[in-house]
Amino acid sequence: MSNGKQFFINMKKGQKDFGEDIARLVNSALLTVVYLLGVGLTSVIGRLFRKSFLDLKPDKNKKSYWEDLELNNKNIEEYYRQF
Repeated sequence: MSNGKQFFINMKKGQKDFGEDIARLVNSALLTVVYLLGVGLTSVIGRLFRKSFLDLKPDKNKKSYWEDLELNNKNIEEYYRQF
């Protein structure tokens, strides 16, 4: 194989590796920012308003942690054409 052809093959491989490294770096940075803004900001706002998103404190007086789903009963005609 000629040196010129080998040079371009290696150059193409180097550019591909460089592009993958840059993409990994940019994706990591963007996902970190999105995570910190999305989860972090939600957490801070929740703590400011003392909102608990998960009920994690056990209550020994409860028999079950099952919560009933309260749906309003509809007439059967309302179920036929929902959309």
